[in-house]
Amino acid sequence: MRPIARQLAEWCAGLAESDISAEAAALLPLRLLDSTGLIVAGSCTDATNATRSLAETLGGLAQSTVAGSAQRLPSSCAALIHGVAAHCFDFDDTFADSVVHPGSVVIPTAVAVAEAASAASADFRAAIVVGYEVAARVGAVAGRQFHARNMHATGIVGPIAAAATVGRLRRLSPEQISWAMGLAASMSGGIRAYARDGGWSKWLHVGWAAHGGITAADLAARGYRGPEYVLDGGSDLYSVMLHGETVDRSLLLDGLGKVWKGVLAQFKRYPCAHVIQPFIEAVLTLVREHNLQAGEIAGIECAIAPWAAAIVCEPPEAKLRFASELEAIGSLPYQLSVAAIERRVGLNSLQESMRMRADIAAFARRVTYRKDETLGRGFDGFVEIRTTRGRSFAIEAVLAEKDPTKVREKFEGLVNGILGPAAARGMADRLLDTQGDWRAVVDVLRAVPNRRSGAAGQAETAANVGSS
Repeated sequence: MRPIARQLAEWCAGLAESDISAEAAALLPLRLLDSTGLIVAGSCTDATNATRSLAETLGGLAQSTVAGSAQRLPSSCAALIHGVAAHCFDFDDTFADSVVHPGSVVIPTAVAVAEAASAASADFRAAIVVGYEVAARVGAVAGRQFHARNMHATGIVGPIAAAATVGRLRRLSPEQISWAMGLAASMSGGIRAYARDGGWSKWLHVGWAAHGGITAADLAARGYRGPEYVLDGGSDLYSVMLHGETVDRSLLLDGLGKVWKGVLAQFKRYPCAHVIQPFIEAVLTLVREHNLQAGEIAGIECAIAPWAAAIVCEPPEAKLRFASELEAIGSLPYQLSVAAIERRVGLNSLQESMRMRADIAAFARRVTYRKDETLGRGFDGFVEIRTTRGRSFAIEAVLAEKDPTKVREKFEGLVNGILGPAAARGMADRLLDTQGDWRAVVDVLRAVPNRRSGAAGQAETAANVGSS
């Protein structure tokens, strides 16, 4: 039997823009809009500043534009920087079944490589669809089992998706794309140690996935042979990363080209772990519908799937600490406290001034949870708010539907304070009207002012985008 990676590579190489489903084509400009806004907003965080500073020091071919830099850098370095920037607020799209973040890997990869190659727009669009589809399918095989083993699934799946993206964009042969994916699989990794102390490795996993995928494709294009049995064969990704868990490798190829799994990635409305999103939506709905003030709320109880509780509820005492942005991003009690008290959740929720508030810390202890084994189909659950007067209000917590208007509002909120409202509106119009053109993205990146490093840059970010 031919290696699965080779069969997948053949599909990637052969995908024409005309083959793409109407739904995937319609989502493509929204994907670009979403990720571009996140790159701009994240361009002056400390993590991005450090990454950009290193890349500028290393130098290299002037291939690709970098947000916040006067230098053009090698495409692999530009993708590294933008991957970190796009993920550092945890505001990026996600597959519910695998908790993989495709956009922050695929979009920075495709934009950087397209600019370096002056690629045709049709190839650029097809490459993004390829990247999303490969990310969806490679992630689906493991499901949430990578996370169950305290590994960051995006760091594992991302390099392979990035390699496929570059392969299609550069029109590599099926053999070369297969080699690239095989090489990229050896770059897969990422442990969730950041969950303990808020270290920034989580963001690096995403940027490094983009960087690694480009490097793998560059090598394969030059004849560097990669292993093809990386998705099956006994020493493959799943056999090595998982240990005895049941996996269904048929998900890699079943319906390929007819069933478009890449369209399932969900946009985020709030900057936090995706499993928290429906609970925020539920709390905001209840407090607004019933005009509940924080002082009237005796408690909020959430019914949540066990796998999700392990990420955002446990260990319970750790989820009541919000010293770092990552701790706030991954805490259900914190995010629901902000929602109940502020009646909105945005990037300002991650600022130190919000995280250190005594009223939010006190309210967070009123947020409890119970594990419900019947949940877990996606990001779902239930929320009940009890008042001090003995009243109770309950609602199902469900993920909001994809809404182009909300994606645009999110982009403008992320970009307004940095580039100005008029420019933000114009850029949104162009990104949407072109139906997916890398040149429109590059123009946005070029408009980002050069950034300072360190605490000053972080303060600037808070001032610019904190109100979104």
